[in-house]
Amino acid sequence: MKSETMKMICRFLIVALMMLPFQAVQASMIGTDQASAAASAQVERDAVLNLISRTEVAGQLQSMGLDPQTARDRVGAMTDQEVHALAGKVGSEPAGASKIGNRWAWGAVIIIAIVIYYNWK
Repeated sequence: MKSETMKMICRFLIVALMMLPFQAVQASMIGTDQASAAASAQVERDAVLNLISRTEVAGQLQSMGLDPQTARDRVGAMTDQEVHALAGKVGSEPAGASKIGNRWAWGAVIIIAIVIYYNWK
């Protein structure tokens, strides 16, 4: 009785394994340009997501009627080319200006404040 049950289970398992689909897997080398493009795309995507996560940006998005989580989902759904274009625009906008411009602005403010202070005396 025990051997008949084992034979039945083995036959069932053999048929079940034969019905499973087998997939052919192929591994190949990728070029450095492909690897670096994928890495830079992820860095740009992270930069855009970090920008959206800032409190002032999230507040602006909410004032425009867009939930920040929805914005993050939309960035996640973008292609690498779209993220690259958006990251380029973010980096070139005045709000993302370099610190050198900020130094000149603060220097001008300090000079103007000194001139006004000594003229009031």
